Amino acid sequence: MSSTAVQIKTVKVDGDIEVFYREAGVASAPTVLLLHGFPTSSFQFRNLIPRLAPRYHVLAPDLPGFGFTVVPESREYKYTFDSFAKTIGAFLDALKVSKFAVYIFDYGAPTGLRLALERPDSITAIISQNGNAYKEGLGEVWGSVEKYWKEPTSENREALRWLVSLDATKWQYVTGEPNPEAVPPETYHLDFALLSRPGNADIQLDLFLNYETNVALYPAFQQYFRDRKPPVLAVWGKNDQLFVAAGAEAYKKDNPNAIVRLIDGGHFALESHLEEVSAEVMAFLRRHGI
Repeated sequence: MSSTAVQIKTVKVDGDIEVFYREAGVASAPTVLLLHGFPTSSFQFRNLIPRLAPRYHVLAPDLPGFGFTVVPESREYKYTFDSFAKTIGAFLDALKVSKFAVYIFDYGAPTGLRLALERPDSITAIISQNGNAYKEGLGEVWGSVEKYWKEPTSENREALRWLVSLDATKWQYVTGEPNPEAVPPETYHLDFALLSRPGNADIQLDLFLNYETNVALYPAFQQYFRDRKPPVLAVWGKNDQLFVAAGAEAYKKDNPNAIVRLIDGGHFALESHLEEVSAEVMAFLRRHGI
């Protein structure tokens, strides 16, 4: 099998969690960790991985509650971003990865940035593709979620259930895209099928509530940028309604050397702008000797 071929694997970590992941490249090459977000999985990186694999060791795990990672019910796993960071940290340890560049998207941002706080010497670079770390990056759609944070009532919780519908899932993929018909429909249909598994919608509602802990950590993430000054590329779908373009520009406040590239796309910019995004990522990593 070619070293650039994408392999499908699982590994048991963090006790009894069976993490599903995609891997390509040779293990001796610099590692790039790809962290997906809501409501998707490592599937979102299916086309990016082969472009990175000739030069890098690429890992793309599914977070617990997403994709094909299996968490036994008996575990009573707490679906929080702290738990995600712990599980992904255990995943990296199991694969003996001590240094890596991290590509953070959506929920992958607070997960990856928690790892950066915990193991700052491990991070060689950060690529943020619509991965937010600033309040100014939160779009208006977060208003109803913030209401849930302030008043975590059953009524406010149920008011967010539309976010796990097929319409909302498709909306995330096509909104802001100049040619929305070019977005492959299997993307949002697969995401919705996985969201529709018994109990999964409530996992997602729990995570909406827990997202407030990420906003509380934004100052710590920003202090990390100031103190450690990791190489940062913010390559962003500028028409994203969830994490708006101001969130990309904000990275330069704490790291003046951060590179910001705005793509004429939406939240899932990789679907229609793969060549542009992958070229920016490859050039950025090479520029920093990675």
